[in-house]
Amino acid sequence: MSISEPAIQFTESAQSYLTELLEKQGVDGIGVRLFVSSPGTPHAETCLAYCKPGEEKEGDISMQLDGFMAWIEHDSVPFLEDATVDYAADKMGGQLTIKAPNAKMPKVNEDSAIDQKINYYLATEINPSLASHGGQVQLVEMDEEGYAILQFGGGCQGCASVDLTLKDGVERTLMTCIPELKGIRDVTDHTVKDNAYYK
Repeated sequence: MSISEPAIQFTESAQSYLTELLEKQGVDGIGVRLFVSSPGTPHAETCLAYCKPGEEKEGDISMQLDGFMAWIEHDSVPFLEDATVDYAADKMGGQLTIKAPNAKMPKVNEDSAIDQKINYYLATEINPSLASHGGQVQLVEMDEEGYAILQFGGGCQGCASVDLTLKDGVERTLMTCIPELKGIRDVTDHTVKDNAYYK
């Protein structure tokens, strides 16, 4: 299996910088290894480490770059989709940056399981807007009829506007993005109004 160039991009400036850095290590065949720690969680971090010959792990995917080899951890591949490794020079010397938009949640496609799609759109589309009210929503399970069972928390629990949020925001977004979804059901106990945004 190989990764096509657009999936993970090392810019020319990043490749030049890393080539210089690797040459200073004085180890023949040294490369870099890219992986995500705690992938698919809010604590996900994208990491780039030196990789001496023999230090690559089984299943790692190799990527031949200009002057060195990059190894991509197999399990991190979906979380590194559309990642960019870049280097920007500045007065202080410069900075290597890794932007991985899917590190906290892997990108989904038509073949992804329905619960993966729901979690993806909750994380990328819905929860960021609910966060402004201190709220969030999560998928509890899919029922046998094809409905998503959701639970609200934070400022959404017990909120007077939750029905509007549920129908106009959450349900409309999910049904538009995931046509095979039958609908959503809310199992939140809205009698608890301690943190509600609108009481």
